Amino acid sequence: MQLGFVGLGRMGFNMVTRLARGGHTIVATDRNPEVVRQIAQQPGVTGAASLAEVVERLDAPRAVWVMVPAGAATESVIQELGERLAPGDVVVDGGNSNFRDSMRRAEALAARGIRFMDQGTSGGIWGLENGYCLMIGGDPETFARLEPAFQTLAPPDGYLHCGPVGAGHFVKMVHNGIEYGMMQAYGEGFEVLHASQFELDLAKVARLWNRGSVIRSWLCELAAEAFSRDRNLERIRGYVEDSGEARWMVIEAMNENVPTPVITLSLLERFRSRQEESFSAKVVAALRKEFGGHAVKPAE
Repeated sequence: MQLGFVGLGRMGFNMVTRLARGGHTIVATDRNPEVVRQIAQQPGVTGAASLAEVVERLDAPRAVWVMVPAGAATESVIQELGERLAPGDVVVDGGNSNFRDSMRRAEALAARGIRFMDQGTSGGIWGLENGYCLMIGGDPETFARLEPAFQTLAPPDGYLHCGPVGAGHFVKMVHNGIEYGMMQAYGEGFEVLHASQFELDLAKVARLWNRGSVIRSWLCELAAEAFSRDRNLERIRGYVEDSGEARWMVIEAMNENVPTPVITLSLLERFRSRQEESFSAKVVAALRKEFGGHAVKPAE
């Protein structure tokens, strides 16, 4: 099938590549003209200099995938597409948008007769070869229309129509919250191993755990690869960003009175990782000195 594609970052570029390999024809654009030039060298892919050109090159009814950062960038792209597309066309947001934003955008596009699907996408840089796990929201008719593309992007049984608009990004939000908790648990466990009296080969431990252990996982496989390249992770700074989904999940959990202590604390640990020195730790050290006379290490 013919598809438009907006956003050729690490995931977007690979998604276009996988779609083209699967026999789909793609009209792709990005703010960076160099990556547009690169992707256009692939069979079945045409580069476009703008959103307007993407729309012009597609046959009606059109379908345009959006893979740009959540927030202002997605808002801007979808607003412009809403002005350029026609009734019966479809916009698919495959980024990490808030599900409430997706519901709002779908309503605004529906007023123009344009359909909308929210597609939570997991797979990272490995998705090109392994396929992407797709969590999809939207009406059943539009889902069926785009299913050939979903089948190409995903591994066998790797996509799901989760429900109406918003359901896809909601499921992806929870997925990422769980991911935070799992990564934090691995991080803490390996830190205990690293700090122990034993000279442990953490890469070998990670590989061992992936042989029949109840904590085996792809994340553990990736840990083994990381430790193989850098035994003590000396070339990596312990600064961890978050893309927003865990924040949204914690807020939604509180709204529904659902306790999520592990995911909440894993999110807070990411905040802690960005501090050169914790001011709260300074306060605690000062208080210990004041009431107990404990020594305080001077600031450097």
